[in-house]
Amino acid sequence: MVEYLTSWGLPATKAAKAYEQIAHLQSTKRPDAVLSFMESQGFGSAHLRKLISLRPRFLCCDVEKNLAPKLQSLRDIGFSRSDLVDIIVAQPGILFLNFNRSVLPRLKTWESIFGSRELLIKHIKSKTRFFSCNIEKVVSRNLKFLADECGIPEERACLAIRMNPSFIVQKLDSLRTLVVRAEEIGKPRTSRMFLWTLYALRMVSKERYDAKVKFMKIFGWSESDFASAFVKAPNIVCSSQEALQRKMDFLIKEVGCTPSYIAHHPHILLLSLEKRIIPRFRVLEMLKSKGLWTSKYQPSSFFNLSNIKFREKYVLCYKDEVPELLDVLRV
Repeated sequence: MVEYLTSWGLPATKAAKAYEQIAHLQSTKRPDAVLSFMESQGFGSAHLRKLISLRPRFLCCDVEKNLAPKLQSLRDIGFSRSDLVDIIVAQPGILFLNFNRSVLPRLKTWESIFGSRELLIKHIKSKTRFFSCNIEKVVSRNLKFLADECGIPEERACLAIRMNPSFIVQKLDSLRTLVVRAEEIGKPRTSRMFLWTLYALRMVSKERYDAKVKFMKIFGWSESDFASAFVKAPNIVCSSQEALQRKMDFLIKEVGCTPSYIAHHPHILLLSLEKRIIPRFRVLEMLKSKGLWTSKYQPSSFFNLSNIKFREKYVLCYKDEVPELLDVLRV
């Protein structure tokens, strides 16, 4: 049997470990039937090798009683052959769950939360463990807590879940802790940004948050400055110190922003330095050098403007006088 496993491309050490789970097999008859059936369903050698490596017990499945009905159930609710391959390779554990009581209800619930079949499959392929979570005991409970105690309706909570399903499958006590942290920072539950505050805090520990506060003091920010900036733009805590340093240096030294101005307009720190801030600043500098821009401007409005609006207002109307603006902006 170990030789059989290595013939499918498993290294000898993995084959020996996998054998421990299928040692009761007396022949390769059942594994042969399983692999032959899966190949007929669109699974390639690489897919099967991965399944064998992740879940060797899958070779012990009964094709007629187990595999065929489950794959048919997935097809019955509209999943294509390629969908089935993606789902099972990413989440092979579903082959060992009860389909009617567990798998199908979870698929329908998560598809409803994500809002589309495409996003469901994308998250399943990411191999996060959200799919194995108990819907009633964890997901529904957390959604109810957010709605009843934080005033965040399910449709709004789903916006964060679609970005990262792990947000809603954490323990309820952990979610409560995030709420306490958000309120201590100064974000009230009544704020429409409260959800995104929780989402951002979920991404960073209290220690990492405190480290960001300490780091930004280098630029003259106080703890209250950081808290104020975080309340307006929670995702700044998810930025690396290197990225923050580069943006702060450019905004202060090149653009001429004061640290307090940036603290009051923290969304600037969420913009791409290379793709947004620097090109737009070069456009402004070029207009100034040609005498086409003499009025004062607000950097926050200038950098936050949508690409379409920025192009219309600062590039296209000057294309005859300064045709190279398009090359500078590259949009």
